Amino acid sequence: MKVISFGELLLRLAAPGYSKLFQRDSLETTFCGGEANVAVSLAIFGYQSEFITKLPDSDVGYAAANALRYFGVNVDNIIFGEGRMGLYYLEKGAAQRPSKVIYDRKFSAISLADSDEFKWKEILNDANWFHWTGINPALSENLFETSLDACQAAKKRGITISCDLNYRSKLWTSEEAKEKMEQILPLVDICICNEEDAEKVLGIKAEHTNINSGELNKDGYVQVAREIHKKFGCRYVATTLRRSYSASRNGWSAMLYEAEKDKAYFSTEYNIQIVDRVGGGDSFSAGIIYALCENMSGQKAIEFATASSCLKHTIEGDFNRTTIEDVYNLMNSGGNGRVLR
Repeated sequence: MKVISFGELLLRLAAPGYSKLFQRDSLETTFCGGEANVAVSLAIFGYQSEFITKLPDSDVGYAAANALRYFGVNVDNIIFGEGRMGLYYLEKGAAQRPSKVIYDRKFSAISLADSDEFKWKEILNDANWFHWTGINPALSENLFETSLDACQAAKKRGITISCDLNYRSKLWTSEEAKEKMEQILPLVDICICNEEDAEKVLGIKAEHTNINSGELNKDGYVQVAREIHKKFGCRYVATTLRRSYSASRNGWSAMLYEAEKDKAYFSTEYNIQIVDRVGGGDSFSAGIIYALCENMSGQKAIEFATASSCLKHTIEGDFNRTTIEDVYNLMNSGGNGRVLR
């Protein structure tokens, strides 16, 4: 199975442990990015996973590409050229102090790239799946056009397309997101979102839901999925459902809606003690992609994706280093955390 993921690769600068940003005189560096995190997970799952982006033609850009190559991600079609490396600073939260992200992405290489730099006919050759997120069009008009071109090329070739809405209020407004995303979503087969993305990007709200109080109405999310299908034609809608009790402890579950059967499947809810939540949604996307490619039933698919993402919350860094065996061990154990000998 060959999956192409497209987006920005970032350099993450994180405060050590749970200290405040710049509380100490050093920052921990790793490479990451919403779509890149998906590519790494799928490579670890054993798929042919390729990542497409543009990076600065410098030692920093080469190091970023090598970080993906280490996990077996194909980086042969990455473009190197003008522009800088996008950055983000992370302060991991604890207890009642929330995590904090600061973006420094303006004038990054991929945000400046022209759409004609990406040869989608060659890139998508023999691909089974194309994945991207709503972060792309938030970065620049050029990247919106490139994402649209890529989806049109994939659709023309009968390639399955998935999109994580991935709304980021620090990158664009809800109005800007709605205008752009509604132009591309009719090309998307699988729409992935968290418990509030659909409202903030598409204006579709789950009734009787309050994110701040942890009130998540399952029937409300089924109706949101139905509306997304009705408006855009997406065959599946997958939604993560996070109950945030504190920055250190979350309830974590998800829903998968299958439009053909008009049926929703809900996963087990895990009570997670968080080590690093960044990349949790991306690991869920990778789990959904893998499960659907493997023709799992709707219930098994959502259990697999949720368990995979649950494990990511226990791993430092954005990348989910979880194997298929790890995921099934969690699914079969109920999450008791007993030592495997």
